[in-house]
Amino acid sequence: MFSPDQHQLRLARARQTFANDADFLLRHVVDDMIERLGAVQRRFEHGVALFGRTPCLLNGMRDSGQVDNVSRVEEASWLGSESPPDALATADKLSLTDNSTDLIMAPLALHWASDLPGSLIQLHRALRPDGLLMAVLPGPDTLQELRESLLVAESEFNAGAAMRVDPFTDLQDAGALLQRAGYALPVADRDKVTIRYNTALDLVRDLRAFGATLQLSDTARPILSRNIFARMVEVYAARFSDPDGRIRATFSFISLSGWVPHDSQQKPLKRGSAKTSLADALKTEEIKL
Repeated sequence: MFSPDQHQLRLARARQTFANDADFLLRHVVDDMIERLGAVQRRFEHGVALFGRTPCLLNGMRDSGQVDNVSRVEEASWLGSESPPDALATADKLSLTDNSTDLIMAPLALHWASDLPGSLIQLHRALRPDGLLMAVLPGPDTLQELRESLLVAESEFNAGAAMRVDPFTDLQDAGALLQRAGYALPVADRDKVTIRYNTALDLVRDLRAFGATLQLSDTARPILSRNIFARMVEVYAARFSDPDGRIRATFSFISLSGWVPHDSQQKPLKRGSAKTSLADALKTEEIKL
């Protein structure tokens, strides 16, 4: 679905114009991930900060006091003048050695893999038994206002409208992907954040600064004209602005966690092994068919 070439192009352009305040959503996500890590009652000998881009993920893992050693893995297109990472990879070719780490944390990056199930399997192989994967993907509500405004604006000028905002995984599918990839004790939950901007142009500027604009593999779509883009800004302001004139932008985040199976982990009871029936628990009569 996603084009690796488009992704690398967006990433390289974003790196050239990256502003220090363009990573505020990433920092929000990383802070939440580190807080969730704190609820895990164990230490990890080795961890991987996967596609953290800015230092916040690496620093957060080191400062947590739960990871003895942390390696940083980045995409080559994002590299700048900062110190080089420990390894280079892409969302599809993670290049991690099998059975090499105990913890992998990946904020807002894996959703651009052209084969997300395959990437989750690669991460599973890289983790040792009882190793933990923590990842965050954008949820389906993300940028819903921008999606609708672009659809309305383009439809007014053309016979139809092309997809202009990337599709994102929903909560149920994300949890199912963890199970398919072989993770034990999978957990998936969703958080939603509303960010306010002066105009839709400011929103688009932030998306470009973080390499988060459209990356679908189908490139047979017309370029948006200035008239359509200007109309999108008007539609956005008319439909999704607050009384003070600022516009709203929704971002939803799906947090995933799963463990590589190990004998020490809790396991569900065998079917039929319960000593108390559901009818007894509900204090009602059991009807057998």
